[in-house]
Amino acid sequence: MAREEASRGDGQTAQRPSASGHAEPFDRTSVDWEAAENSPEFKELIRKKKTFVLPATIFFFAWYFGYIILSGYAPEFMAESIYEGFTLGYAIALTQFIMVWVLSVWYVRKADRDFDPLARRAAEKAIESGRRATGPGGGSEVTAR
Repeated sequence: MAREEASRGDGQTAQRPSASGHAEPFDRTSVDWEAAENSPEFKELIRKKKTFVLPATIFFFAWYFGYIILSGYAPEFMAESIYEGFTLGYAIALTQFIMVWVLSVWYVRKADRDFDPLARRAAEKAIESGRRATGPGGGSEVTAR
């Protein structure tokens, strides 16, 4: 992804992804951050992220701590051989890695499909409302937070 920086001399620069995926510079002081936070697009983005991240995190911790609890309180169960010395404990431990990879791939796909378009729309609306608030020449009436 291309990254460029634009500066007005105040050090308040950032990159904004464009529809093509390349970064476009923008001045952070030209964004109305409160309006961005209160926008329906941003609220929908946060809501959708929470509905994915919270259950995924709960599942991750339940699976992870379930393994630890089984290891501590059911050692005979975990020591049962599945195949030539390969125990149930080893099998469950390996599923930890599989679970992390599955959750990661799932999140990346969901981000590409749902979160990134919402984030792009929210960012574009925030920048546009900041431009309207500061006028045609830009300016520092709106401060960065």
